[in-house]
Amino acid sequence: MDNTAGKSKHGNQRSDTDNGENKIIAGECNPSNSLSKSCPAKEKSSSTIEINKARDEDIFYKFVILHAETDELEAIRFKNILQDKFNIKPGIIFAEMPAGEQILKNLDHAVNGSAWTILLLTVNFLREAWCDFQSHATLINSVHMHHKYNCVIPVRPRDNYLPREKTPFALKLINALEEGNPEFPKQVEKTFRDSLYKKQYDIWKAEKDDMEHSSL
Repeated sequence: MDNTAGKSKHGNQRSDTDNGENKIIAGECNPSNSLSKSCPAKEKSSSTIEINKARDEDIFYKFVILHAETDELEAIRFKNILQDKFNIKPGIIFAEMPAGEQILKNLDHAVNGSAWTILLLTVNFLREAWCDFQSHATLINSVHMHHKYNCVIPVRPRDNYLPREKTPFALKLINALEEGNPEFPKQVEKTFRDSLYKKQYDIWKAEKDDMEHSSL
């Protein structure tokens, strides 16, 4: 993906899906949370925020990429590889989560609203306390929620990756995908199985329906 295009456009237009059909959701400005700056031109109205929030909550993503703030473009690049080369979509990176939400609530939506949680292990990963919190939160979530047990995926990208010897102990226990490994395509195919995605989707949909019924 062209890095220049990633900087200027990725927040304004995103390819999403609803029941397997691709669609484009246009945002008024770059989505913002602690990992991205807010739009300088104008703030979103509360009604726009609620509409965007409702749209995102109706989408069950195949994966979400949690990443360091300085790795936003790298996260976009890796997302595009999974979607375009391996047809694993829809996916989202954390910086693209909708604005107007508390960051912890966004993290909860990201993890529970996707089949797989990808931790982008670069050298920047250890420099941000937020990344450390993200990894611990997702690992704890996978322990307490049985169906999420095998859904935390550490990834070492091709460049600027975090060496295994510097990787936090808890993440060393999980087999990481390594883009520079010749077996990477086979690793991806083995990890992102449609059967597991369907199982995760069914659980998510049932929980969503229960919440909607209980609110009536």
